[in-house]
Amino acid sequence: MMALKTNKWEMAATWVRDVLFLYEENRCSMTYMYEYPEYLKIKLPKKTARRYPVYELYLYGEGNYAEENKNLLLTGIPVLFLPGNAGSYKQVRSLGSIALRKAEDVDFKYHFNFFSVNFNEELVALYGGSLQRQTKFVHECIKVILKLYKDREFAPTSVAIVGHSMGGLVARALLTLKNFKPELINLLITQATPHIAPVMPLDKYLTDFYTAVNSHWILKAQDLRNLTTLSVAGGFRDYQVRSGLAFLPRLSQHDSALSVVSSAVPRAWASTDHLSIVWCKELILATIRAFFDLIDENTRQITEDPKKRMAVLNHHFVRHPAKIFEENPEAFTELTGAFMWITVKASKWTYLFYNDSDGKYFTFPLASHRKSYSHVYCENSMLVRKYFFNFLMAFFFSLSLFLFQVVILKLQDYPSLSHIVIQAPPTVDNKYTLDCEFFKEDSRTLQLPVTHLFSFGLSSSKILLNSTGLLYNVQLQLRQHLAFFDYKDNYQLTQPKNDNRVPELNIYASSDCQCIYIKILVFQIIRFHAGALPVYVVSNILLTYGGQLSTLISTGSFLEKTAKPYKVEPLISIVVFHWFRVIWESLSLPEVDAAVLSSQDAWFPLVSLILFLFGTGMAYWSGVFFSTSLRLFSSFWLTLIRKLCGVLSLALVSWTTCGAFAVFIIYLQYLFKVLKDRSKETSQNSSMHTVKHQSSMDSTSKATQSLSNTTTIAEAVNSLKMHVTILNLFTWIVLLNLPSLIYWLKNLRYSVRLDPDPCRPTAIILVCILEILMNSSTSEVKSSKLLKIAAKVPLPLSVAMLAFGRMHLYKVPHFVTFSLLLHVLCCFV
Repeated sequence: MMALKTNKWEMAATWVRDVLFLYEENRCSMTYMYEYPEYLKIKLPKKTARRYPVYELYLYGEGNYAEENKNLLLTGIPVLFLPGNAGSYKQVRSLGSIALRKAEDVDFKYHFNFFSVNFNEELVALYGGSLQRQTKFVHECIKVILKLYKDREFAPTSVAIVGHSMGGLVARALLTLKNFKPELINLLITQATPHIAPVMPLDKYLTDFYTAVNSHWILKAQDLRNLTTLSVAGGFRDYQVRSGLAFLPRLSQHDSALSVVSSAVPRAWASTDHLSIVWCKELILATIRAFFDLIDENTRQITEDPKKRMAVLNHHFVRHPAKIFEENPEAFTELTGAFMWITVKASKWTYLFYNDSDGKYFTFPLASHRKSYSHVYCENSMLVRKYFFNFLMAFFFSLSLFLFQVVILKLQDYPSLSHIVIQAPPTVDNKYTLDCEFFKEDSRTLQLPVTHLFSFGLSSSKILLNSTGLLYNVQLQLRQHLAFFDYKDNYQLTQPKNDNRVPELNIYASSDCQCIYIKILVFQIIRFHAGALPVYVVSNILLTYGGQLSTLISTGSFLEKTAKPYKVEPLISIVVFHWFRVIWESLSLPEVDAAVLSSQDAWFPLVSLILFLFGTGMAYWSGVFFSTSLRLFSSFWLTLIRKLCGVLSLALVSWTTCGAFAVFIIYLQYLFKVLKDRSKETSQNSSMHTVKHQSSMDSTSKATQSLSNTTTIAEAVNSLKMHVTILNLFTWIVLLNLPSLIYWLKNLRYSVRLDPDPCRPTAIILVCILEILMNSSTSEVKSSKLLKIAAKVPLPLSVAMLAFGRMHLYKVPHFVTFSLLLHVLCCFV
């Protein structure tokens, strides 16, 4: 979806850019520091420092403010910033600097002290083992911060928290601690935090942490009403955390929680990527303005009134009539100044207003059978973003401009009209031009068929609106949830769920817009479900592995086979049916991932099939790349084997340190073994060619010897193909366990042992299995009685993997390990 004012060539170029790169330009302004930023390390209690040696607490400051606070004689309002995955405590500087400049404007009548936690840039989005530790450390930090204000006038009793990415989830997890007092937090603002589910569920600790946090917030929703929560999503440009994940869980959304998208925040109107959301000037300004409006003049702290907190957040992040926040706003305000009228002779008219003073605003009360008022405010010193509203007229309405002149329009006099739309564009030289348009809904309603799912973005549904109207309704002809759409600031998607109406796209335009070009793409499916692609790739490889074992039974050779995902997909598709869910739940079995995704409006039946097609392609080309790489590196085997000795000796030391490291070592050992076999195969093929040439000239005995050599070589080739397939499977296991290895290596200076270790149990089993498989061959497996079972098991395992692995990637190695374990048993039985 996009709106353009340019020619068709620019439209085409933008379309190609969006299809290939899903790209949108950055419209955020950078925040700059006016003085050198300083971070004062806060001394923690010895017990806390000893228990959490990796983490630290800092106070942000600049210039004279930093010098004055070196003795920690603080008198402001405490705000704690929590960085996210691999985030730095220095990311607080945008908030801290803007807040400091704002405090200077009010002569430090009020000011904020911004604290920040150093989590050592841990990869908590990929490894969940340290999330609980981070949560407990933040609890200790809150107690330390509040002690700094002890015996001060207007001492705070609570701390406001701003959490970026996973930092926002850690902040929510504070309320799950047994000894945590909820009154220690009164305001929580999260930036691009995946509240619903982890982006990449790579270990059990991560998914268990999410389950505990969301369950607590849903069950204790009534007890959390004194905590005001705001979640800001990044919008289309955030490719790491899509907006749907950043919305608070539905059952926990009450009158003290608010979820918004940055592109819909008034006076910001900009989508942010996952990092720019912490420095986007427009968004930071909205946040700091809200902070200052939240101050209670009596306590000099953030107000304890939850209703006022929600009113302030709604003012700055939802409605914002471009005027300062007022607890009890006046219904009407009289205007002063010179006015020029333009008589209404058509369905569209313009009104001009010249402002001679600062801070004036005007009101348009629209009245029907029940009073309804809408405000438009123009501030002299800044541009006001387009502010739209539409009002469905009932029996009559009046338009008043409060200049002792009233224009009354009766609906019966205009039978062809149903809507009024008023647009307030940006200000230019204190002149305000309001565009008003009357129209009937049918004249602005169009229908657009949505692109076929299997076009894969190569084609698009298009519609060109050659009109200067202000509002259009486009009905999307697709009877399913549009879960793969994201939100932007130039349109609004309404998606009915409980009736037979089709989804509608409400397009807001301007009078100077030459055309509106609408494009619907389905590449958003990959954006929403890319995290599940490894499951489909491994499932395809596992199916191929089962097919190769089957050919070993029927032909005696380990032949190349293709995966058959059509055997898996029908079994997965039935999980979306209600009757299946009822039966499944009655058996007290674990909830299927598709059911969870369906409850999040992120699933429809063809998603799995589309992802399977992508997974099949990735599995095929990864296999081609893997085989090609083996050929290239086989010539370097002798050089690599010398360097491998040192790594193998290190494996003995690392065995009790990190399971992922043990898995990585055995993977390298297996890899080099396959490389060695590949080199032998090449040399044997060369020798065989020589023997065949001699056998054509020598006796029958040499021919018999040649046949024997041919059988041996064929057996070696079959064994090599088997090892390549197993190694290909094992490669994905290593990749899925890689975050734990990276986390362990990064924190090796603090602790030799990774605790907790999500990979250790699987690593112990895998090392034993691969040590046996490394030295096995197809001749040992052919005669096994268990081979038929081992060949049929990959199919149900693939079904189970897709059923339970999409939202729990850490379960994928378990299914592969079970299949390999049967292969090992075939070597003995």
